[in-house]
Order: sequence, then structure tokens, then C-alpha cells
Amino acid sequence: DDASLRTELEEYVITGEIGKRLGEFLDAYNNYSTANGVWISGFFGSGKSHLLKMLALILENQQVEGAGAADIFLAKLTDEPMLAGALRKAVAIPSKSILFNIDQKADVISKDQIDALLSVFQKVFDEACGYYGKQAHIAQFERDLDSRNVFSAFREAYQAIAGKPWERGREQALLEGSNIANAYAKATGADASEAAGILTKYRSDYKVSIEDFADKVKAYIDAQGKDFRLNFFVDEVGQYIADNVKLMTNLQTIAESLNTKCRGRAWIIVTAQQDMNAVIGDMNERQENDFSKIQARFANRMPLNSADVAEVIQKRLLKKTELGV
Repeated sequence: DDASLRTELEEYVITGEIGKRLGEFLDAYNNYSTANGVWISGFFGSGKSHLLKMLALILENQQVEGAGAADIFLAKLTDEPMLAGALRKAVAIPSKSILFNIDQKADVISKDQIDALLSVFQKVFDEACGYYGKQAHIAQFERDLDSRNVFSAFREAYQAIAGKPWERGREQALLEGSNIANAYAKATGADASEAAGILTKYRSDYKVSIEDFADKVKAYIDAQGKDFRLNFFVDEVGQYIADNVKLMTNLQTIAESLNTKCRGRAWIIVTAQQDMNAVIGDMNERQENDFSKIQARFANRMPLNSADVAEVIQKRLLKKTELGV
């Protein structure tokens, strides 16, 4: 909730190490070259997930209780003019942050499914666009209606026919076939026989691919404006992909495809307990060659250590007033 977010932003301590890593990240973000991936690493308690959350809030400059998250954060940087300047420059770039824990968002039972990682990215992206992320084919149905400028008309027609909002109806799509078909026919002017079983057709025809996902992200970004960026903040990606070679390769391909299509306007910032070199070092020689690309794609590294915890405690205690103590 906003009250907790405000407190979190105000009390977040920028340690010496985090300030250094933050400066390196902002330099890369403001001066994009070829790498659109950021790898935040550190053991449990090092603050990597907390830093990821702060970055997601401040880059989008999310409004928290009437104040911009970046403005709250900038108040901490009065003695760091260079860092503050870099942050202002980054925040001036319009952006949207999609922050999620990948394990929590994953619907698949097995990580061995070939599209396990991509399915999570597609889900959170669909949800951010206002579509139904739990069923990708329904999200595609909504996206197609939107592209034809009839999505609002469809929702109104569905409400009138079914007596309940589309947001509830789509969760029971298997039971709502006739209502959906009738609403679709009314909104689009299609023949009722053509509209019958429309979602069944979408389900059978729907295919997921990394290239299609990148195309959808590019279309969304282009619709927002010239300099707009869409940033994915992925917590615990290292734990999710673990030693799974296919998932590691898919992560690299998603980042690379977004980079190729969007040219630095779609970033992936992830957290992992191991740094990138340790992850690659665990692979055998053949796999190490396979993963040379992911090292280049996630060239921006932000290693943190647990020693920062002591600095955080010291700074918080030393800044206490007599009343606070």
C-alpha cells in the first residue's frame, strides 16, 4: 500500500556500495550501447530484491501519496550531485516498470516445458497492458479487439448480455461461450455463426514465440511515444533457472530479441544469488560457449555483499533524534 511504500522509500539507506552500483547502472541506462540486461547478485540479506524494487519505483517515478518516488529518493542525494544528476536524467526518460517474482508468477507445473520462462514474461506483459494474463489466448483475443478499436464496445455488449462485467466473465470463459459469441457479434458486426466458438478458435490457433513476444512489446512501446521504455524487473531469476540450460538460453534469447527489436527501449533487470561469472563457470565447456552471448547481453553487473547490513544499521541509528531513540 502507498503508506508502506512511502516509508520504504524514505527509510531506504544508500550505502557506499549501493551508491557505486547505482551510479554504474544509471550510466549504462542513460548511455545505452548494446547491453539491455542488468544482473544484480548477492547472497540472502544483501538487499538485492529491495534494490530491485526501489529501481522499479524510481525509474517510473511512481506517485506515492502524492509525491514522485524519484523525488523522495533524490532527497537522500543532496551530498551526491553526480549521482543525483544521473538519476534525474534517467527519470526524465518516460518509462513503465513491470516488477515481479518469477517463481510466484509462473503457472507451469514443470520448468522443463520449453516455453516456461517466456510464458511468465508474456503473462506479466499482458497484465500490464490490461489484458487477461492467466490465459494467453484470451489476452490475444482482447488485444485483437483493442487493435480494431472495438474492445470497449465488446465489454459493454458483454455486460448487457451476460449481466456481469467482462473481467468476471473471462475467468469463466468455458461456461460463457454463447454470451461471448453474442457480444463479439454485436461489437464487431460479425455474423452470429461466425462468432460461435470464437475463443475455442483462438485457443487452437494461439502459438507463443520469443519473436512474437518481442514484436508485441515493440508495438506497445511505439504506441507510448518516441523515447518511452518498458523495463522488466525480475526477482529471483537465478533461483528459477537454476541449472536448467534451456531456461538460461531462453533468458538470453528474450533479452537479445527485445534488444534487437526495441534498441535499448526494453530492459531486463534481474536478481540472482550467484553472480553471472559463477553461473557460467558451473557450466561445462560446450555450454560455456553457448552462454557467451548472455554474458554480453547482461554486461551490466551489480554485485552486492551482506556487509552493507552493518552500514545500514549504523546509519539508521546514527540519524535517530533524541525523540526517535
